[in-house]
Amino acid sequence: MTRTDITARPALVTGASRGFGRAIATALAAAGAAVVGVARDRAALDDLRDKLGGSFTPVAADAADPVVAGQLIDAYRPGLLVLNAGAAPLTRPIQQHTWQTFSRNWDVDVQHVFHWTREALLAPLEPGSTVIALSSGAALRGSPLSGGYAGAKATVRFIAAYAASESERGGLGIRFVSVLPQLTPVTGLGAAGVAGYAAREGIEVADFLDRAGPPLTTEQVGQAIVTLAADGADGHDAYLLRAAGLTPVP
Repeated sequence: MTRTDITARPALVTGASRGFGRAIATALAAAGAAVVGVARDRAALDDLRDKLGGSFTPVAADAADPVVAGQLIDAYRPGLLVLNAGAAPLTRPIQQHTWQTFSRNWDVDVQHVFHWTREALLAPLEPGSTVIALSSGAALRGSPLSGGYAGAKATVRFIAAYAASESERGGLGIRFVSVLPQLTPVTGLGAAGVAGYAAREGIEVADFLDRAGPPLTTEQVGQAIVTLAADGADGHDAYLLRAAGLTPVP
């Protein structure tokens, strides 16, 4: 397997102000990459800049805006693009959703991945570049307490696979992969989901977590992205991410 030098060109991470995105930006900076972090929360980005120093460039913007995607790809020409931004779903059964709450993750998560993926292909990014889209384990199992979240994350996986095919057809040499993290209580989104599913089953959160096994940490997510970006192509376009590590999805 060919190793990729992730320090050769900037790494750009969307949704970098919190949760998985913040951990990914931190891990990439620790690995020597110059990281551009995109999020709407300027204060949180500045806090991360204070922690990471000159290796981190904060950009306060809406990652779901197609203009932002085009502008930042043109400005930074990233060698690694990590599409992590997304909305926290409303944790309710389907009959308690409106269409607006049900479709929220389509409007944010899917739209954001679509715009950035399209721009990566159109630019195009340089051969050897990698685009990693954060999907979810819910894309495989469903998620009955989060409206359209599972379907949206499944579509994120499809977009990455479609883009991989187009890169190959066009001889672009851009690698597109998706990562499907397991449900974990260490992020705000995950904690709400864990609490909701524990209540749905009539058990305590601690019991739910004991049954689920070791929780995935944000640090493990960050390191998994660094490993995946550096290890280069291995023929797989999707990976399930658990506390035990990355596993290719058939």
